[in-house]
Amino acid sequence: MSYIGKSVRLERIMDRKTHKTVIIPMDHGLTVGTIHGLQNMAQIVDEVAEGGANAVIEHAGMAAAGHRRGGRDIGLIIHLSGATKLAPDPNYKVIVCSVEDALRMGADAVSIHINIGAHDEPAMFSQAQQVESACRAWGMPIVGMMYPRGEKIENENSPEVVNIAARAGAELGMDIVKTNYTGDVDSFREIVKGVPVPVIIAGGPKMDTTRDVFEMIYGAVIEAGASGVAMGRNVFQAENPRAMVRAICKIVHENYTVEEALGEYPETASQAE
Repeated sequence: MSYIGKSVRLERIMDRKTHKTVIIPMDHGLTVGTIHGLQNMAQIVDEVAEGGANAVIEHAGMAAAGHRRGGRDIGLIIHLSGATKLAPDPNYKVIVCSVEDALRMGADAVSIHINIGAHDEPAMFSQAQQVESACRAWGMPIVGMMYPRGEKIENENSPEVVNIAARAGAELGMDIVKTNYTGDVDSFREIVKGVPVPVIIAGGPKMDTTRDVFEMIYGAVIEAGASGVAMGRNVFQAENPRAMVRAICKIVHENYTVEEALGEYPETASQAE
């Protein structure tokens, strides 16, 4: 009956009507320490929840510090892998939490990070197999953060390497694959077509303008057929995270154009609402 549990949990992190999702990753602290926007976890989780986000991604310790404190519920995805930027090889992500512990914490899903092309890719594959096996046993959805990173990777947004990373996630048994956007609608559309599970795009570094963010989302989701976004810094470091999430949700779930979304969150958006 584990498939029933997985279906129920997936409905908590994806919109039941659109079958798309807006996820806000907040797992950055393990890698880089405290950064702007994530000083107060309880506050920022409440803000993105009120904006309409479907789920957040947090490490286990931070989930205990700030998840589900406000009025609106939001899905919880516990991130199971990580490494600090001070590690001998920051691209080698190791398992730091178990599926069973995530279940005990009330998680709706788990996520793991695999860098395709990294020196320790085989070890990360081996870890992924063990996590995936536990997820199947418990009916726990798993999000695969599949990034092309390593000595052979000259351009992490190249369609060739993004295609390998995204398809690898599906081949390994991920229920949702998160990967880089190629920046090109046609190439990303072909990648999405070749992956039999939902593909969502990573937000990447903080962009220069809100228009840049919305244009990327519109191209990837509305035009290329991705199933949503997992966007961290471009949300929690925005001037108004709640309004930013609200505008992103308008694109993902209601097919708003870039101009319509900018009407929800103009470049001059202030903290006050």
